[in-house]
Amino acid sequence: MKTIFPKDLSTPALQAILQGAIAPRPIAFASTLSKEGEVNLSPFSFFNVFSAQPPILIFSPSRRVRDNSTKHTLENVLEVPEVVIHVVGFDLVEQMSLASTEYPRGVNEFIKAGLTPIPSQMVSPPRVKEAPISFECKVNQVLPLGDQGGAGNLVICEVQVIHLDEKILDQDGAIHPLKLKPVARLGGNWYSQVTSDSLFQIPKPLTTLGIGVDQLPEHIRMSSVLTGNHLGRLGNVEQLPDPVSIAEFALTPEVQELRKRFHMDPESWVNHLHLWAKEELEAGHVELAWKILLQKL
Repeated sequence: MKTIFPKDLSTPALQAILQGAIAPRPIAFASTLSKEGEVNLSPFSFFNVFSAQPPILIFSPSRRVRDNSTKHTLENVLEVPEVVIHVVGFDLVEQMSLASTEYPRGVNEFIKAGLTPIPSQMVSPPRVKEAPISFECKVNQVLPLGDQGGAGNLVICEVQVIHLDEKILDQDGAIHPLKLKPVARLGGNWYSQVTSDSLFQIPKPLTTLGIGVDQLPEHIRMSSVLTGNHLGRLGNVEQLPDPVSIAEFALTPEVQELRKRFHMDPESWVNHLHLWAKEELEAGHVELAWKILLQKL
């Protein structure tokens, strides 16, 4: 394990580690206005949601590392405390990247990126017509985190209006990740997108009290086959299968065949049970995996 102290690194080196490690990050595609009415559109990956009531989004236009200058977006929200934050889907990623070019003040990134500005309902900056989601926000506060190159500036935004493209909604009216196709930022030139291959679900332990990994039998907890993820899923159950169902499962042809094959080889018996349980856990069959793991030779 490599240990690093931030004070020992140059700012670019530290920034590279932070951006590579804290990933993927959602992208705020922010539209702002200067006091002269000049439009700016720029992406920021230091961004997230921090409150539902009130609805608060925060993004951070950092001071430039190379010369400690500030970005037009920061200057704009200090002059006109309003912003429209757009969610970037895969269909917009190249135009979003183009808009991140450091054009001189007064250059309209909507035009440069080939995007369509449309009026907002409650704030002055325009919205991006092509964006699947737009949040019209007032800026409650701008909190500077330092005065050196690389220092962030937290722009604390309160959402006033939300615009959703109906094409990204499922039949229940919820946002579907495969329809939204959100893009996220990593380190360097790397981005990621949501695909069917990259999605998975984990049951949230909101209404249950899992037994915990510490309560797993030792031969399961110390398994050379099951990973920490598998143990976590096993420990998320409230109780083990009842003895009757375990005994009934012991009579199934699959278990009987394994018992016959390995009746003289306890180590292989356990290994095969764990491999079988691993397959069932990864298929989402937690109770079945428990019945497999609790079989005795």
